[in-house]
Amino acid sequence: MTDESQPAPNRLIFCCSGASNVGVLSFQAAIRLAREGFGNFSCIAGIGSRNMPMIRATKMAGERVVIDGCPIGCGRKIMDANLIPIDRYVIVTELGIDKTHDFDVDDSDIGIVLEAVKRPQEGTLPVKRPREKPVKGNERS
Repeated sequence: MTDESQPAPNRLIFCCSGASNVGVLSFQAAIRLAREGFGNFSCIAGIGSRNMPMIRATKMAGERVVIDGCPIGCGRKIMDANLIPIDRYVIVTELGIDKTHDFDVDDSDIGIVLEAVKRPQEGTLPVKRPREKPVKGNERS
């Protein structure tokens, strides 16, 4: 992992932009981080759609950042489903920002998210392998 304030070689930033204020916050924070040169904003939907060139490039990245708006953790689940480790992970609601279904965001809240992403974190999150669901008529014993 690199110093929190320095651009990493090939640092990719992903966010879940869910339909809530915290989704908007995660998206706005990712844009600001990219504009500041903290990393390159990448597309979580491309990973979720199983775009293999994107998945390979993401696995080879120097550092992967995921910003999820809430504990549902869509961004992390997409990365886990594709066996991609995460080096920096932030859940916006864990920063004391309540989830609402309006889309109003405050610049001070964006600042809180930026600060959390830039703060050093220990280690890489292990990939949580998704549980396989039995296919009807082909249940495992």
